[in-house]
Amino acid sequence: MRVDVVTLFPELFQPFLALGMVGRAVTGGALHVRLKSPRDFGLGRHKSVDDTPYGGGSGMVMRVDCIVDCLEALDAAPWPGDELALEGRPHRVLLCPQGAPFHQRAAEALARRDRIALICGRYEGFDDRVRGYVDEEVSLGDFVLTGGEVAAMAVIDACSRLLPGVLGNATSAEHESHSEALGGLLEYPQFTRPVEYRGARVPEVLQNGNHAAIDAWRRAEAERRTRERRPDLVAGRAGAPAARPRP
Repeated sequence: MRVDVVTLFPELFQPFLALGMVGRAVTGGALHVRLKSPRDFGLGRHKSVDDTPYGGGSGMVMRVDCIVDCLEALDAAPWPGDELALEGRPHRVLLCPQGAPFHQRAAEALARRDRIALICGRYEGFDDRVRGYVDEEVSLGDFVLTGGEVAAMAVIDACSRLLPGVLGNATSAEHESHSEALGGLLEYPQFTRPVEYRGARVPEVLQNGNHAAIDAWRRAEAERRTRERRPDLVAGRAGAPAARPRP
């Protein structure tokens, strides 16, 4: 998978791309990431990439020309090791609070693509004309960050762990929260040694080796936990009104 990131702060990504599972994906060749700043295409002596908003208002707005020039420069540049630039362009994702909520199905869809471009905002956001040059908009949730870099890292992390060979155990991503195997439910409780800690014990059903009983317990716990913590997910699965969460 090849990922272009348009960001004013490419240095933020260096430790992120070198450590953990993401670092493993990069080292193993499953994930390739390029970082480019729109400031390379900024205007004037200070390489400005933002300007005051038409109509007045507080803050500054990122210019459409600087963003699009950066994207098109990435499209035209060969990847390291490639003699020629790839045909076409990657799937472009604008990271902003107005985007569609990012979820596991969205991560799976992006992970199936060979190439994506993630566009990180700053300041008061983008000139709205940027939206004419992207394919979709994604948000981490109903809150506002100072920039899109954290969102880009979240997208890269969620996608990279789905790439073949990245997780040590290929089944690790199958039975977890929001997975298809669990029908979109939250994951059941997990335990390890010691059996007892300060009066809290591992459930007996997990210790008896009866795999059918364990599977049934885990399914029941996943459904209970989802009803209690995320009734909206239960409503989404059943098509019924969400149950009220417990106080």
